[in-house]
Amino acid sequence: MGASQKFSTLSFEVKIIQAKSVESISRGYLFVRCYLPAGGKRRIQLNTREIPTKSDHVWNDSFSLECSTGTECSINLEQQSLVLELRWRNTVPILGKIGGSKLLGRAEIPWKEVLESPNMVLDKWVSTVSSGNRVLEGIKPPKLQVVIGVGVPAKTATARRRRSTAENWDECGCKDGHVFGCDNDDYDIFALTAAIEAF
Repeated sequence: MGASQKFSTLSFEVKIIQAKSVESISRGYLFVRCYLPAGGKRRIQLNTREIPTKSDHVWNDSFSLECSTGTECSINLEQQSLVLELRWRNTVPILGKIGGSKLLGRAEIPWKEVLESPNMVLDKWVSTVSSGNRVLEGIKPPKLQVVIGVGVPAKTATARRRRSTAENWDECGCKDGHVFGCDNDDYDIFALTAAIEAF
């Protein structure tokens, strides 16, 4: 997790590809609900689009988030999990309203597993556990194929490179490393350049 401790901004990408071994449901829609940590005990809830139960159970939906974090939050991320829920929604109105959704299966993927994977990208099938941790004999639990990645946004990496270059400059702030500082002509050029860039 060395990369996330060095950078103050992280990007997260979660792609829900497909499901298999989903029990036959005659009507309604399936979707996947994701819970991402949002600092402290808060979480962000994201849903894929709803697909008919009679479809091939393919979503190919992606979520991308960019979060400003501190080292403390990055370390906390290692102790949390991405939670995925396979859900079903009945589309037949009851008393004139379409009801909520029913949990078919739940899976957790520790962020530590993602952070320790090559290039901090994890592509895997995860088995879900039905609500109440019941496993019915002879019936395979539904599985979800997901791709999860954690990265450092390009802007942050560029800013960090610039900062490390600036640290090599002497106290006068110029990259030429003058021993006795810059002369007045250098400051005049700097002021002129700054004024032009402001417009």
